[in-house]
Amino acid sequence: MNYENLFKGFYSLDVMNIAILFSGGKDSVNAIQLAKQKNWNIKYLLSVKPTRTDCYLFHFATVEHTKEIAKILGYNHILVNCDVADPKKEAEIVKEVVAKNPVDAVVLGGIGLQETQLKVIREVLFPLGVEVFASHKDEDHESLVRNMIKEGYEIMITQVASDGMNKWLGKTLTKDNFDELKKDSLKYGFHIGFEGGYADSFVVDGPIFSKRFDVMDSKRVMESEDSGHIIINDYLIKDKKKKLTTIS
Repeated sequence: MNYENLFKGFYSLDVMNIAILFSGGKDSVNAIQLAKQKNWNIKYLLSVKPTRTDCYLFHFATVEHTKEIAKILGYNHILVNCDVADPKKEAEIVKEVVAKNPVDAVVLGGIGLQETQLKVIREVLFPLGVEVFASHKDEDHESLVRNMIKEGYEIMITQVASDGMNKWLGKTLTKDNFDELKKDSLKYGFHIGFEGGYADSFVVDGPIFSKRFDVMDSKRVMESEDSGHIIINDYLIKDKKKKLTTIS
């Protein structure tokens, strides 16, 4: 399958219509910001909520709240469920949605280290002529996260699955604690951007948000000493005092 030739053609399009695979986490929010910068037409955000915690391709924790984030961001949103734990079958869920809602490309957040996710979704969408790529391929993930924090994104860690991550579950990343996270990543061997399933996140506010998602009540659910997730029991959608920032 010649993905490279297929992808090159998209840059000659006057307008590239895309869907973003949207978990509500830092990488998919960053993908939206990039798409805005590139003037790509975001036709919809596609969120897949697993009914089980062992899916290969999709985040589990807090994905059900992406419908509220999509409203805040002002984009069409499609939310579907996944009750299987098999990469090919999970990817077919994406294919079914895209077949009914055609786009030129499906964009994943991250820098491209999620090889299983990229490969299997690419394979099922290739017959539709739809490209799949990571929004920040080959970029430095540490710099990307630092920049998001600097720009005012509030990134809550909502799921963990690694030694050393227990204490981070439910915390929000800040300029003050990010260096500590980096030290832990070096000590315990998890990826600083969490690619590979070490942790997942949920963005509750940022410069492209018209309102903020305030978590009022949540609880930690631990499956083991170093594996668990957050359940958001109550939240408020709050108006922001400051004007919405335009990302250029």
